[in-house]
Amino acid sequence: MFSLKSSRRTVARTAAVALAGAACAAMMSGSAEAIVNGGNSTQRYPFMVSIPVTGVDDPTFQGVCGGSLIDAKWVLTAAHCVDPRLVTLDGTVRIGSEWKRSGGTVRSIAQTVSHPGYKNGENIVANRDDIALIRLDRAVSEKPIRIAGTPGRPGTPTRLLGFGTVDDTAPDPAKGVFPNRLQELDTRRAAVSECAPGYANSTRLCTVSQVPKAMACHGDSGGPQIRRDRKGRWQLIGVTSGPGAPGVRCSEGPGLYTSAPAYAGWIHKTVSRDG
Repeated sequence: MFSLKSSRRTVARTAAVALAGAACAAMMSGSAEAIVNGGNSTQRYPFMVSIPVTGVDDPTFQGVCGGSLIDAKWVLTAAHCVDPRLVTLDGTVRIGSEWKRSGGTVRSIAQTVSHPGYKNGENIVANRDDIALIRLDRAVSEKPIRIAGTPGRPGTPTRLLGFGTVDDTAPDPAKGVFPNRLQELDTRRAAVSECAPGYANSTRLCTVSQVPKAMACHGDSGGPQIRRDRKGRWQLIGVTSGPGAPGVRCSEGPGLYTSAPAYAGWIHKTVSRDG
């Protein structure tokens, strides 16, 4: 989801929206621009995953979260995207498509594993340990993305991907405009001080846009933040988690991303238990 201080109903709906667009649960308007002032995907991202979700407190709301294929049978996402207090999963995910409702490979969810320290941000400053793994029922042929050794220094160019809202002006996140086409936005790693006090730290990456009035939003939750390695290949550094400051619209503030490198040990330990 992307609202961290809302009521449970709003949190649930936002979580569903979160990655119905990913990370800011409802970003951008209905034009070709998205992720709130991002744009249509410019290349294929075989590791991109869409995760259909339904709001627990509002079953009429059907959205989607994002995720990243990190192994032939494992997807990395945000813990709030699989939190049964907030959302109901429909039992499947779609891997490797630039379209939310078609293409790619569809697999059933065999298991979800949230980090044991996960706490939803409703009663704290920001989501804590907001990271989870989804085990697929069968392996896929799409190429997974590698987790970077480090997230890179502040200033490092990054990119966000998601199916979240392209319009962050709607009072109700569930009423955002959600694209069917995958959106991308060029961003950069920011210093801890560029997010509100208490938000960013060694496990939560502050992120700012390289484009004015743009950022991930409702429906983008769980989606990837990526950067290039020295050979130009994409590596995963972050998982869309929420806003980086309170009380501002998605497009007007920094974003907050769970650091994938910070949880590499937990990820490896969890995945290695399978078989």
